[in-house]
Amino acid sequence: MSQLPTSATYVIVGAGVHGLSTAWHLAMELGKGDDIVLIDKTAPGAGATSIACGCVRNFYMTEPVHALVRESVDVWNYDPVLLGFQQVGYISCGEENQISEYEKIHKSQNSVGYTSDMYVGQDARDFLSGIWPDFKHHSIDVAIHEKLSGYAGTIQAVNGLAQMCERNGVNIVSGVEVTGYDVQGGEVKAVETSAGTINADVVILCMGAWIPVHWEMLGKPMHLDVGYQDGSHVESKDMWTYWRLEEGEVYFDGPYYTADNLNPPVLHIELMNTPVVDPETGEELEDNVYVYWKNGTERMERPGIQGGGLPKMIGPDASVEPYGWANDKYQADDNFADYFTAAMGMFMTRFEGIRPNFKDRRNGGIGAFTPDNIPIMDWILPNVYMVADSNHGFKMTGIGKLVASELTGSAPVSELRPFRFDRFAMGAAYGSGTTHSPWV
Repeated sequence: MSQLPTSATYVIVGAGVHGLSTAWHLAMELGKGDDIVLIDKTAPGAGATSIACGCVRNFYMTEPVHALVRESVDVWNYDPVLLGFQQVGYISCGEENQISEYEKIHKSQNSVGYTSDMYVGQDARDFLSGIWPDFKHHSIDVAIHEKLSGYAGTIQAVNGLAQMCERNGVNIVSGVEVTGYDVQGGEVKAVETSAGTINADVVILCMGAWIPVHWEMLGKPMHLDVGYQDGSHVESKDMWTYWRLEEGEVYFDGPYYTADNLNPPVLHIELMNTPVVDPETGEELEDNVYVYWKNGTERMERPGIQGGGLPKMIGPDASVEPYGWANDKYQADDNFADYFTAAMGMFMTRFEGIRPNFKDRRNGGIGAFTPDNIPIMDWILPNVYMVADSNHGFKMTGIGKLVASELTGSAPVSELRPFRFDRFAMGAAYGSGTTHSPWV
């Protein structure tokens, strides 16, 4: 473990995807990383980053997100081999009631240079069958194909991002936990840690599910009055809400390829009016479909599929320690394996009867979300910058690139403006669309 220095110009707290990306790009902007210290209480990628599916996609109804993900693809393609990026594309499927929102997403994606195609009605069904000949369409009426998207292997991505930091001189210090902040005159003068105190000119918080803990350490409000873009208003809304992830793996010796014998796009299906039914019992497992999957063998003994379903709300309070698989409170629901494999079999003949192949292991992971479930990137004290994002890290590695530009530049970065903290007071918070997902 590197020794914690007594001072640094920039102290970045949290070495997940966002912390690593920010440190790397900040070092490149400065031309050196000598004055950047990246600290993590465990090690790079030890939190949500290490257990993620690693999907990189731009299917968001909040249009300003599209420019962020465009930047993220540039980050992954900086060195796709080192970072483990598979640019296989991403396909999202919906029903007739979602067509208008798909049209908006498609238009916005292409307006920022994020190339995608949209298919409606029989064209959508023919498109899906052309990739997967055994595809079963049910009530699918619309599909978007994001050509620039894909996924990255989590372990390879973390190792690659850490290498980019080290190549550029960033000092990564593992095993050091932040215990407090020395705040004087409204600014943080030093970061107090388990290994001593480090004086800092600028502090950057990139801690995912741990952000609320540090937000409270800094004396920030735990409730907000929130004004939304549709004119609605909520008083004293929780500043943070925790959600529990539902993801897992299924062994499959197929192999899982397209009709052209290629690694297929990530597939995401959300149908609002179609239930998922247990193929053995006929029991309705869920009254709607929300499922995604891709090839994923990084944590498996033999070839298989990795994916997940709809996250589940926990509430404003949660235990972030221990995190992930080690926490008994936040494992996947007992019926998740039944639901996930039944949904796979609903849409592809090759996956019928695959339930016995579900990998029986712990599947933990939580995230902390803002009042409108959209990330915050902003100064929260004159010298403290916060990247508040959970469970989107692989999709939004470009945030680190943009934040680094903003920290070293003479003017704010326009792509970050829609994600400022003041949006809640200004009536500019984001709402929801036709989706069951909290992140829109």
